[in-house]
Amino acid sequence: MTTQLHSPPTKWSKAAGLGVAGSLIALLVVLAFLWPSKVTTAQHLPVSIAGPAAAVTAVQDIIGAQSPETFDFVDAADRDEAVLQIESRESYGAIILGEGTTAPEVLTAPAASAAATQLLNGAAAQLQAQRTQQALATGGDPAAATVTVTPVVPLSDSDPSGSGLAAASFPMTMGGMIGGVVISLLVAGAARRLAALAGFAVAAGLGLTLVLQPWFEYLQGHFWINAAAMGLSVLATASFIVGCKSLLGAKGIGVGAVLTMFIGNPISSAATPWQFLAEPWGQIGQFFVPGASNWLVRSLSYFPHANLAPQWWILIGWTAVGVVLTLTAHARASAATSAPHGQRDDETRAVVSA
Repeated sequence: MTTQLHSPPTKWSKAAGLGVAGSLIALLVVLAFLWPSKVTTAQHLPVSIAGPAAAVTAVQDIIGAQSPETFDFVDAADRDEAVLQIESRESYGAIILGEGTTAPEVLTAPAASAAATQLLNGAAAQLQAQRTQQALATGGDPAAATVTVTPVVPLSDSDPSGSGLAAASFPMTMGGMIGGVVISLLVAGAARRLAALAGFAVAAGLGLTLVLQPWFEYLQGHFWINAAAMGLSVLATASFIVGCKSLLGAKGIGVGAVLTMFIGNPISSAATPWQFLAEPWGQIGQFFVPGASNWLVRSLSYFPHANLAPQWWILIGWTAVGVVLTLTAHARASAATSAPHGQRDDETRAVVSA
């Protein structure tokens, strides 16, 4: 007759401690996702402005008095340069001023940010009210004091609010994490893990782009370039997770998850301009995978003139870090197996969990 052995009950103090630790972890998760919205403020939004010097100064004073520190004005020689600055993602919109009674024009880029577009519409309303008051004071026609609002970079008809594209950033981050965890747990051997990462990146990039571009029509532009960006985005996260697991063992998954999901993702500014986050977190967030991938994917669809080299290199850098960590763990394990017998036993125990 076989006697079944049972593990001894957990000590009451340890059980209580684990319960408290679990609640603290849950609290940290909630804070990680709610903190950015709490500290987000409409501030330092780059906006181009063009027109006669006197008119530019007057408008800056009017808007600055009502919305201090909301806009950081970027000088433009004319409307064409302002449009180029918007298309290059140097600014989120523009205010174009003419001579004399020429009506101002406000340029918006809904594809860049719904929040920024809303602020620029508010600025247009301020200019409209100011021109109406001037027309009434001088006996002019208030109906002629019109401020034109022109969206120069609109969103696609299938995603007019941009909510779909913004929402896609979180599943993309989760997909990279899940792929990294699955590969690190189920695939053994450094070369095989790297091969699995390559296959995962290709398949995930194609799959995500097929869903978001020809099916949902959230993405625009060149399909294969978008697929490369999506594949590199998930690869950067997955590679880092695999590298951390290879070098640190099971706890490496936690390290990768914390850096990606609980630090990088909340400050990625997927739905609002990164300038709105408390300094310097918005800018720091662009150097993590979620921030860089969101900027890259959105720009490829709507801002072909933007300089995207930094985002490509950031994602390549995170991928390279994961590869280096994986190879380092493999080299350490190889060194342990070739060490003298007694030392080999100790070192093998130290790396076997990876």
